[in-house]
Amino acid sequence: MNLEGKRVPLTISSYTLGMEIDFEQRVKTAKKAGFEGIGLRAETYMLAIKQGYSDADMLRILEENQMEVSEVEYITLWADPNKTKETPDTLLQQFKEQTVFHMARLFKVGHINCGLMEKYSQEVLAQAFKELCHRAKELIIGLEFMPYSGVPDLAAAWEIVALADCENGMLILDTWHWARANQTAADLAGIPKEKFISVQICDVLERRYPDTILREESMHDRLSPGTGWGDTVGFLKAIKEHGIQPVVIGTEVISDPILASGYEESAAQNYATSIKVIQEAWPELLA
Repeated sequence: MNLEGKRVPLTISSYTLGMEIDFEQRVKTAKKAGFEGIGLRAETYMLAIKQGYSDADMLRILEENQMEVSEVEYITLWADPNKTKETPDTLLQQFKEQTVFHMARLFKVGHINCGLMEKYSQEVLAQAFKELCHRAKELIIGLEFMPYSGVPDLAAAWEIVALADCENGMLILDTWHWARANQTAADLAGIPKEKFISVQICDVLERRYPDTILREESMHDRLSPGTGWGDTVGFLKAIKEHGIQPVVIGTEVISDPILASGYEESAAQNYATSIKVIQEAWPELLA
């Protein structure tokens, strides 16, 4: 896949293959399906460590399979006013943040996905996001809006990034969140195309879960790209027409039913559907 001469790896996001798969099996399953990269969460990286893989082991397995880690996530609780206090919860989050920074540098991923469940004022969020960007140093922090979160839509996410005014503060777009937040191409207006770092694709059910449990739908019941009612093709066309140039396209299909079919079948299905929608919406990415 090429975008202005740069390689844009089609990546299978971490949750798409679940949280329990062995690291080497994750890499080989993704490779067999056709993906060029894998995503890792802090939790899946730590699982690999627990499984006995060292950093050197992981790098070797990636090289042997001609694969890369192209997506690293997920930083949360970065706006917590008590984040610098030494409590079990805050120390855990500080460790997780440093782990994600380490992962990004180890695997040479230049950006990190982040989100936030808690609700604070935009001014508080902007200041906290600025502090996070400063802690990340050379790494880009991509903020992802989620309709059930403290950053519920693109406008809110962009306001935080704009107020923070950090060169390494950027935005992430995800089909599921886009559809469930009722976003349209018009919502991209006024946001510089250069402030978007990556894109994740999937699809949504015809009927959304109730608002009180909407997050459960996101975490258990997504559909493969182009197989539902989220208009994944239209989503990608809108991104293309806005001039956005993502460094990675991630297939993030968090689905208990699809994953129940098995790792290989799940990966193959999600790869095939991802390629199909990309071919229809943005064939240049496959050139």
